[in-house]
Amino acid sequence: MARPAPDTDHRSMIDAAIGFAIPDRNARGRLVRLGPVLSEILAAHDYPAPIARTLSEAIVLTALLGATLKHAGAQLTLQAQTRGGIISLLVADYRAGELRGYARFDSERLAAGPASHRDLSLLFGSEGHLAITFDQLLGGERYQGIVPLEGDSLGMAAEHFFAQSEQIPSVVRLAVSDTGRVAGGMLVQHLAEGEEGRERLHTRLDHPQWQHVSVLARTVKAGELADPALPLEQLLWRLFHEEKEVRLLAGVPLSRGCRCSLAHVEDVIARFPEAERAEMADPDGMIRVDCEFCSKSFAVAPVGPGAR
Repeated sequence: MARPAPDTDHRSMIDAAIGFAIPDRNARGRLVRLGPVLSEILAAHDYPAPIARTLSEAIVLTALLGATLKHAGAQLTLQAQTRGGIISLLVADYRAGELRGYARFDSERLAAGPASHRDLSLLFGSEGHLAITFDQLLGGERYQGIVPLEGDSLGMAAEHFFAQSEQIPSVVRLAVSDTGRVAGGMLVQHLAEGEEGRERLHTRLDHPQWQHVSVLARTVKAGELADPALPLEQLLWRLFHEEKEVRLLAGVPLSRGCRCSLAHVEDVIARFPEAERAEMADPDGMIRVDCEFCSKSFAVAPVGPGAR
């Protein structure tokens, strides 16, 4: 792999995802780094550090997975849910380069004892599960995989997801900077032997080509993933510069994108029967709808019968 020349396009900068392929090793991957976009999402709520860092890793993971979607308008949703944990619900989603996410948590339980974003068993309890939904929209195709939240991090839980639900050997690395303002991640996967899209009959965890790529991928450091001064192509070169060929795939610029708006809320409310709209209204006659993603509240006047 030739050393990448310095450049200023979006692939080298923050708030971006790049894809890559290593043809001789039957591997593909993604790198993501978030900065201002992450700050915008987190600013909607005053999250304590362990919650903010866990949500940051979830958003990076969502970007890694979502950036693989091929059809415009396709959506990926990541949801971690539990009973008995500090975090009861964590949701992040991706659509056309736009990211959003939020977390519900028990502030009293969090304050009762130290918690780290690296301690999934404490944050999510013993019955947590991870659900990842791919909604391709084209032809109504929708797929969801659910696995237990196992391991010491969301990255390990994601590796279990791919191993169990997809039968794809994967390496997932997620990191948040010491300041909490920058986060990054890497996803590397082993393809079936031959061209992408073939049946996975020969995809094995002990495949020598995959072992080679996996060992190299696991050498990435958290500080490298979350270093805004290190271009993503340079990081890729550090990891795989001895490979015969590493193909850079199309980059994806990332942004914060909550789809709530007054017009959208009004349209949704208008679809309910008049009697139900009347029941939704507060004593002042207005229907109030809160968006948990961006922490905005919308006041909507009930529309008259036959409006929709």
